Amino acid sequence: QVQLVESGGGVVQTGDSLTLSCAASGRTSSSFAIGWFRQAPGKKERAFVATISWNEGNTYIADSVKGRFTISRDNTLNTVYLQMNNLKPEDTAVYFCAEMSYAMVFGSTWYSDIHRYDHWGQGTQVTVSS
Repeated sequence: QVQLVESGGGVVQTGDSLTLSCAASGRTSSSFAIGWFRQAPGKKERAFVATISWNEGNTYIADSVKGRFTISRDNTLNTVYLQMNNLKPEDTAVYFCAEMSYAMVFGSTWYSDIHRYDHWGQGTQVTVSS
């Protein structure tokens, strides 16, 4: 089964940029997309950030980060990137990537439904200081 490893987190200042990576090993033909979610300090829920499909490269970005964050992938490296620009203190969170299989892709907002994702990574901490 697929294993996901996030990297690239760190401590930055407001306005800085960071690029997170999600390396997927053991990826199978049933893997459709990789999504990024984040869990802010003190929050129980993980919030949708962005998703990209492996084959078509279609992207979906949360309104809260649209215009600042972009998602991309390198199929040869089985890696998905989250480029985060103009970071704000409210972006402080643990960022997780997760895999969605083809079977879970239905309905209009499938990409933001956290319950449709499995095979989560361990997360990477992003801290934005003011």
